[in-house]
Amino acid sequence: MHDTALLIGRFEPVHSGHLALLQEALRQAPQVIVVVGSAWQARSPKNPFTWQEREAMLKGALPEADRARVQVLPVRDYYNEAVWVQAVRLGVAEHTAPGARIALVGHFKDATSSYLRAFPAWTLIDLPRQGSMDATTIRDAYFGATPATVGTALAPLAGEIPASTLAMLEQFAQTPHYPALQQEWRMLRGYREAWAAAPYPPVFVTVDAVLRCQDQVLLIRRAHAPGKGQLAVPGGFIEQRETVWQSCLRELVEETHCNLPEATLRAALQSVAVFDHPDRSQRGRTITHAHYFDLGDAPFPAVKADDDAALVQWTRIDQLAGLEEQFFEDHFHMLDHFFAITGLRTQA
Repeated sequence: MHDTALLIGRFEPVHSGHLALLQEALRQAPQVIVVVGSAWQARSPKNPFTWQEREAMLKGALPEADRARVQVLPVRDYYNEAVWVQAVRLGVAEHTAPGARIALVGHFKDATSSYLRAFPAWTLIDLPRQGSMDATTIRDAYFGATPATVGTALAPLAGEIPASTLAMLEQFAQTPHYPALQQEWRMLRGYREAWAAAPYPPVFVTVDAVLRCQDQVLLIRRAHAPGKGQLAVPGGFIEQRETVWQSCLRELVEETHCNLPEATLRAALQSVAVFDHPDRSQRGRTITHAHYFDLGDAPFPAVKADDDAALVQWTRIDQLAGLEEQFFEDHFHMLDHFFAITGLRTQA
C-alpha cells in the first residue's frame, strides 16, 4: 500500500481512459494527487480548457467519497523536462509528508509518455492502455461541430466520455471561446494539410526579438490565427535569403516599426537562445532563435503596430507573471528564460 498515488496528464478533455487510471490510483493509496499539465496556458485547440475547468470535469466524474480523496496540482509547461520535473517534485512535496510512499500511475502511450521514467524515487505502476479513446479524437469531433450539433457530433464517442465532460463541452460551446477556437482549429488543420504530402515532416525556423528598455519589454497582440489576440514578442518566419539576425531585425521593423539603427541593436544584444521543444508550436515542428536586446535606460523607441501585430505595447517586466495566461505558445517561457519570472531556472 502506498501513502499517495499520482496521476499526470493534460485531460483536454477528461475521458474514460483517464478515469480508469484515476480509479487505479484511488485503489493504490488513500490520497491521490492529479498533476494537471499545461496549466496557465492561453486557450488553444490543443489546450482549450483552463486547469480549473479540467479539475471540475475530473472531480465531477467521481463519487463524492472519492472526490474528497483527490487533490489537483496544476503545473505549467516549462518546455524543458528537467525544470518541469523539478516543479512536479516541489508541488508534490508540498502536499505529502516526508518519507511518504508514492506511486506514479500511468500508461506509456507514445514518446510523449517518457516523462513517466523521470521520477525514479517513486514506484511506477505502468498499466496497459485503458480503452481506445484519446483526447485528440474528442477535440476534432467537438471543434468540427456547431453549438447546436455538439451533442450529435459527440454521440458516437459518448460511451467513452464521462457525463461531467459531456456537460462541460455542451456548456462551453455556448461561450465566445468556442467559435474562436474553432477558427484556430480549422486554420491549423489547413496549415498542416498544406505540407502533409512532403516527403518528410518539415522543420520550420523562426526568429523572435525580446527588446527590453527601462525594465519594460516590447510585446504585441497577434492580429491573426493562430493565437489571435494573444500576447507575443515580435517575430516570425525566416526568409530564404536571410540569416536569423537579418530576419530578427526585419520582423521587429515589420511588426512594430521600431527603426533603431542596426549598430544600436548590435550593441544592445545580450544573448541569443534557441527554443526547440517539439511541442512548442501547434503549427508543426518549429525552432525559434530568440534575440535578447537590452537598451538600458535609453529613451523608449517609437513603435507602431503593423503586419501581424494588432497592437504593440511596452509592458513592465514585473507585470508579466500576471499576464501568463494571455501569451501565445511558449512566449511566456521565452521571457521566463531571460527574466527568471517563475523562480525556477529555465534553459532553452
